[in-house]
Amino acid sequence: MELKDIATLIEDQGRGWEAFKTANDERLKAIEAKGYAPADLTEKVAKINTDLADIAKQMTEIEKKANRPRADGGKQEDTPEQAEYRKAFGSYLRTGEGDSHSLKQSGRKAMNSTSDPDGGYLIMPEMDMAIDRVVGTIGAMARLANTVTIGVQKWQKLVKTSGMAMARVANGATAGETTEPRYAQVEIEVFPAEVEPWVHNETLVDSRVNLESDLADEAAIGFAEGANAEFITGNGVGKARGITAYTNVVNSAYTWGSVGYIRSGKSGAFMSVAPADRVINLQHALKSQYRPGAVWLTNDTTLGVMRQMKDGSGSYYLWQPDPAAAFGGRFLGSPVEIDDNMPALAAASYSLAYGNFKRAYTIVNRAGTTLIRDNITAKGQTKFNFRRRFGGGILNFEAVKLMAFVTGA
Repeated sequence: MELKDIATLIEDQGRGWEAFKTANDERLKAIEAKGYAPADLTEKVAKINTDLADIAKQMTEIEKKANRPRADGGKQEDTPEQAEYRKAFGSYLRTGEGDSHSLKQSGRKAMNSTSDPDGGYLIMPEMDMAIDRVVGTIGAMARLANTVTIGVQKWQKLVKTSGMAMARVANGATAGETTEPRYAQVEIEVFPAEVEPWVHNETLVDSRVNLESDLADEAAIGFAEGANAEFITGNGVGKARGITAYTNVVNSAYTWGSVGYIRSGKSGAFMSVAPADRVINLQHALKSQYRPGAVWLTNDTTLGVMRQMKDGSGSYYLWQPDPAAAFGGRFLGSPVEIDDNMPALAAASYSLAYGNFKRAYTIVNRAGTTLIRDNITAKGQTKFNFRRRFGGGILNFEAVKLMAFVTGA
């Protein structure tokens, strides 16, 4: 990690936060005294808020870059089969040469895979791992959720929805029956997705270019951006099902299979008076057993509004910078994760979530990413079609809660 850059940004964040508090306190005093805040003061607060968001983004980008592996980095010693396949695969990338049947067969043998390679060739393991790692660093959900890898089309797990009840028995009495625990079967299906980087043919013959690494990086970014959007808003039809896309019900009516929400109290916004009260309600809507490890998940704009919230006496701010916890800081003591795939503030939006996402959400990857090379359909360029299968869905509906930006108590 670029420690000097991070250290500078942390200092900038601290100075910016102090400036924000001073300017916002002046704005609040003006509103209290005059009923409104001068336009220049309002603009100043908004500008500092934007600067703080930019600093958090820069910190996140540095962390992503530091955690992003090169496709040729950290690989273990090849077996003879893998070495043979690596040579053949490298030749295929640059020239397209190689017998298709033997390349597929040697790829399966080298990767110890029995999966159907979807008409393409299995990529090298370190390329696959590089893609997985980048997916996990670009978006918050992929980093926060539980991830499993399977070799079939569907992942299934029995989840306990209620525990076994204890019953008291009188001394000397015959033991009776207690309530049986209840289980639900959760199924998460994987679906194919593809990205297709293009490379100029002149680049293919340039030995200075690490083609394998560069292609893996391009493919990884494409998969990461698409996948992380699905993990939040995907409808589950041929894709992952996102945390906001289930049957959402007011938390007092929560049942297993739905996601409980707390109303913000105002359509498309937080309440004008005591806005943090409903956010506190959201935090405590999550059972105490899930709160250790729980985080806030929201977009930059919504966080900018939350950053202005104070406690009931107006004495201190509920958001505090804390790069050690998350570059989004902490709100009410819990880390804030920023993902701009979270819906923007609007009427009936679900723009804020609070949950223990490691326990709430599971991402399922099917082992093996495949590649097809196409140097025919685009003159002077070669397309590299990467295909992989993945899905995602909520495993534990108790472990995540949403805020619905609607009116009502």
